Amino acid sequence: MTDTITPVNAEVHDQKLAEESPTRSSFLGYFGTKLGGALISLVMVVLLGFFAFRVLPGDPVRRIAQERPMSPEQIAELRRQYGLDKPVTQQFLDYLVNIFTGNLGESYVYRTPVSELIGQYLGPTLLLTGTSAIIAIVLGLWLGQRAAWRNGSLFDKIATGTSLTLWSVPTFWLALILLMIFGGTLRWFPTGGMVSPGVEPGTFAYVVDVARHMVLPVVTMVAVVFAQYLMVMRASLLEEKSSDYLTTARAKGLRDDLVRRRHAVPNALLPTVTLVFMHIGGLVAGAVTVETVFSWPGLGKLTYEAISGPDMPLLQGTFVVFSTIIIVMNLIADLIYRQLDPRVRRA
Repeated sequence: MTDTITPVNAEVHDQKLAEESPTRSSFLGYFGTKLGGALISLVMVVLLGFFAFRVLPGDPVRRIAQERPMSPEQIAELRRQYGLDKPVTQQFLDYLVNIFTGNLGESYVYRTPVSELIGQYLGPTLLLTGTSAIIAIVLGLWLGQRAAWRNGSLFDKIATGTSLTLWSVPTFWLALILLMIFGGTLRWFPTGGMVSPGVEPGTFAYVVDVARHMVLPVVTMVAVVFAQYLMVMRASLLEEKSSDYLTTARAKGLRDDLVRRRHAVPNALLPTVTLVFMHIGGLVAGAVTVETVFSWPGLGKLTYEAISGPDMPLLQGTFVVFSTIIIVMNLIADLIYRQLDPRVRRA
């Protein structure tokens, strides 16, 4: 039996197409706008990555020459090898060509391709920041929704007060305090590095040793970050508490705990989703201080060493990588927020 299309069915069909088509076109337009903004930001990062580090004091060739005796002819040859004898405009053109061909240059200090160094140090940074991000997100969201649901209680005051106090503490100062107390005085945890000498990789002892080295830097990063998630979640949930749909849910006889978990918290999560993705990128880029204090072999410590050089290719490479991670995370946050919030889709 074949289906027949009546005038009513045809009208409904046309109406559905009219509703779906703008949605697709609006998403493409929204995606194109956000992607265009991300690309513009990336171009600005590439430009800034060249000119910003040219104003840093210090001469990388002179620094290398201080480490071992070199004649003026050898110094001039070293400048020629690094391309530092060329005009700035020519150096900039070479930089652009290298960036868009995936060649980040060679480190002055390590004498190794920058892309290879970044690949080598990226893993420890992702391990440290990824662990810190997961703990900070879970802790911040859990404390935030609990504090909001018990607004004005002792739990609320302690949670918000503690988080705001830790949030205001400088990261390097907190890291040094933890290092001196728990690494130096009490000697509960290692004071630096990622693994102790002599530990065989791939063994259970290796995993435990890496975990012990991670405790202090992870605690430092979590302490100064989780307050952001707590405060946003708390404010969002306090706004949701006055909504009519929660009153209706209670009137149906649902327990207060179910009202919070099934209705209030999911809606209050919308603003937090954007914050999570935006701060994941910032957390990776902000690992410089923590990795330097705890001698963690990641991109943060690598960047600090490049600044003290100054190692221009390495600085430019890490800067572009950090900035790209932040830009990509912000783009993902915008796209996810649009999918979660129908108000943004209709805008």
